[in-house]
Amino acid sequence: MVSAIRVPKSQRARRELQKHAPKLVETGKKTLILHGTKTSAVLNSVLSDIYHLKRDNAVKYTKKNDNIRPFESGGESSLEFFSLKTDCSLIVYGSHAKKRPNNLILGRTYDHHIYDLVEVGVENYKSMESYVYDKKLAPKLGSKPFFAFIGEHFESSEELKHLKEVLLDLFRGEVVENLNIAGVDRIYVCTAISPTTVYMMHCALRLKRSGTTIPRMELVEVGPSMDLVVRRHRLPVESLKKEAMKTAEHAKKMKNVTKDPVQGRLGKVYMPDQQVGKLTLSNDIKGLKRERREAKKNKEHSKKQKVNPE
Repeated sequence: MVSAIRVPKSQRARRELQKHAPKLVETGKKTLILHGTKTSAVLNSVLSDIYHLKRDNAVKYTKKNDNIRPFESGGESSLEFFSLKTDCSLIVYGSHAKKRPNNLILGRTYDHHIYDLVEVGVENYKSMESYVYDKKLAPKLGSKPFFAFIGEHFESSEELKHLKEVLLDLFRGEVVENLNIAGVDRIYVCTAISPTTVYMMHCALRLKRSGTTIPRMELVEVGPSMDLVVRRHRLPVESLKKEAMKTAEHAKKMKNVTKDPVQGRLGKVYMPDQQVGKLTLSNDIKGLKRERREAKKNKEHSKKQKVNPE
């Protein structure tokens, strides 16, 4: 027996469904932060710092989850369920085991299905609380960051290429067209140490006078900082990637067509010069015969006037 389709009955439920519906221009991506069966103190601090950096657009669950194994077949179903429940397209999952200590899995979803995954190990971690600096320099909530990827391995290593894409998606925030330089107050510096290791640090930007219109920038490390060692990664399936990369086709603008609120849709039609003077006319045209008859009649009338003068 086919179950009936549930239709929202209240206006509030309709608005919620409208938020989850596909849009021509998507809003900023939300991040889901999850804990595994077992986590370490280092990993708990890493997840807390990531949530602090993205707290304006992130959801964090502190309860431990047992049945999440993203790289195994069927083990990603719980992640997809939480992604659908929270409407999050970015996932940060932390777990700790003897075989893979301080393990961090970064993933992206498409249509609430796993798109790709990168598994990294966290080493040499320093939390945000361990840094001493002027709190006035602390990055503001919702500000836009700079990114600096240093090292040739980001171009030659497939693992680091993939990690670069995921890190950009994770920390860049909402995509904007215009940007005020005063709203850019942080930078993520990622240095490729080896083909599988990246040193990542988070710095605040201090703007100073330079005597020109462009201020001089200084970097102040505010944390966190860590080494990310790539252990495993899974690229998207080619068919899924092709579907995810589709963009909405904008309506083509029609030439010489305008819309008027009163007269409606108006169009201009341009006719080429017909060059009537160069057209060849035949003798069988009725209009010409009528002109000849009138001319003959006028000629006869003028002759009669000459023969019978008054």
